Amino acid sequence: MAKLGMTAQPSIDRPVLWSSEDVIAATAGTATGGFAAMGVSIDSRTVKPGDLFVALVGPNNDAHRFVPDALAKGAAAAMVARSRLADLPPDPRLVAVDDTQAGLEALGQAARNRSAARIAGVTGSVGKTGSKEALRLALGALAPTHASEASYNNLWGVPLSLARMPVEARFGVFELGMNHAGELGPLSRQVRPHVAIILNVELAHAGFFSSIEAIADAKAEIFEGLEPGGTAVLNRDNEQFARLERAAERAGVTRIFTFGTHAGADARLKDCVLHPTLSCVTATIDGVELTYKIGAPGRHWIINSLAVLGAVKLLGGDLGIAGLALAGMSAPKGRGRRHVLPIGDGQLTLIDESYNASPVAMRAALDVLQATPVGPRGRRIAVIGDMRELGEQGEALHIELAGEIERRGIDKVFTVGPLAAKLFEALPAARRGARADTGGQLAAALVAAVRAGDVVMVKGSRGGGVKPAMEPLVEALLALADRPLRGGR
Repeated sequence: MAKLGMTAQPSIDRPVLWSSEDVIAATAGTATGGFAAMGVSIDSRTVKPGDLFVALVGPNNDAHRFVPDALAKGAAAAMVARSRLADLPPDPRLVAVDDTQAGLEALGQAARNRSAARIAGVTGSVGKTGSKEALRLALGALAPTHASEASYNNLWGVPLSLARMPVEARFGVFELGMNHAGELGPLSRQVRPHVAIILNVELAHAGFFSSIEAIADAKAEIFEGLEPGGTAVLNRDNEQFARLERAAERAGVTRIFTFGTHAGADARLKDCVLHPTLSCVTATIDGVELTYKIGAPGRHWIINSLAVLGAVKLLGGDLGIAGLALAGMSAPKGRGRRHVLPIGDGQLTLIDESYNASPVAMRAALDVLQATPVGPRGRRIAVIGDMRELGEQGEALHIELAGEIERRGIDKVFTVGPLAAKLFEALPAARRGARADTGGQLAAALVAAVRAGDVVMVKGSRGGGVKPAMEPLVEALLALADRPLRGGR
């Protein structure tokens, strides 16, 4: 296939992100027609007119079969493997490469190479997506900022997020995730951050590691891609701080910036007031005292905001403007987002933590539930699903939650899954609601039990499918707003 010199003019009201010439140069691809792409997509279901669709081949799916659908939806072009051209209808909008995963990564590297943006990479056992969004908000108040969407933090999401970065971005924020050793280093080398943030090291994905120290070592792989002269941002309060500090020094990191409540932290919490829907904070950020609000409740948001504002300072941003911007922060979907639902003769408050779960994140969510006021006759209800990937410790860690629930005075507990059932059995009968194997099976019992004035928190690990395992329960509760409850319950 030979490249044409003429580039088609875009008809979509979005700026051009990639010309056909740029794509071909970046990927060593070939094409028969010119095009101008305004975006990049790897999902034919959500492809937009003007996108470049990349047909990735995963362990369970080959996106080449969706190429005709993507083009029919108005994709500017599709990146496909040369070996699959014979399987596809002839089309001048095809870009052929040796391997589409390598092609996506090459496109991401071309975007990173052409960008003058100051880049932050964010990892940690919990809080990555929320902190990434807070950093997007804070930096976005200063200059054009590009950030990963949702939780695009793996071998597909990171190069996709890079490939979507516009030339005019002045800041970039990328979430980096892993659940096995050896995954984070290659992602960091793609992003090449100027600031590498490790929010915390906790027992998440513990089933894939021999110890929490091994988890810390895997998180420290983020230093492999740190730009020369870059800064590592570490949680001074975390038990693995010293290990991470040594790892950073071995990686040649010349500046380590710390955050937390520790007296020696560079970004140090001085005071805070936790309200049901927001938090007020006074902190010292690299010697500058700052008072600000966070538009999301919970102490975990406060601690992570110290890392966010520290990163803003390190990237050359204005702390005052960034601090003001955090008042507009709201918890992302599935990570603490609140819904106040009119039901019956009152309201029900839903705290949606359905996206994922680990022991430390579960305790933080229970703290927020405890601090949220109930209405007349209201109760605090925890709906808890299995915390996955905890290995041999899984059963014991679920049983331990019974004590956490007792100490916080949570009124009722509903559980989903075999591990959470162990928690259910450990609770006194008065605190037991109902249990089931799946969220769908529990939905009817939960809906029948709640009443006006209740506060309901839903949290659990993702299941094996696309949707989080607990999402059906959130959907069932949201539907209550459309059909008023009957009776007093």
